[in-house]
Amino acid sequence: MKWLLAFVAGFVSTLVFHQGLLQLLHLIGAFPHPAWNMTPVPPLGVPAVLSLAFWGGLWGIALWALIVNQHGGKRWLWGAIWGALLPSIVALFVVFPLHGLPMAGGFDPKLIAGALLLNGVWGLGVVGLMKLYRQG
Repeated sequence: MKWLLAFVAGFVSTLVFHQGLLQLLHLIGAFPHPAWNMTPVPPLGVPAVLSLAFWGGLWGIALWALIVNQHGGKRWLWGAIWGALLPSIVALFVVFPLHGLPMAGGFDPKLIAGALLLNGVWGLGVVGLMKLYRQG
């Protein structure tokens, strides 16, 4: 059951924390695109934000597996660190090139910092939700 809850935590954290921060960054002019992108994406034609949340759910399982044995402040710290690093590295160095984009967005410091920030907040959201679900 804890792994299903970790998936749900990652999914919800994507929709609330990751996308919420993205929208705030958009509103202050720090990011050009608004959050909660409803554009259909292949292969199933689901909205982009739901596809992202699905992957966030899978990352939630991976993140929880890494930090489940940490407690207290260490769990929050490692949730933020691993949450920032792992999805960002995969997105910047694997997903971007697969979509025909330059690796790491051409090593744009703003893009890299944005990815780390958004995914770090996502990781904190996963830890908080797992605590809410009484798993942490």
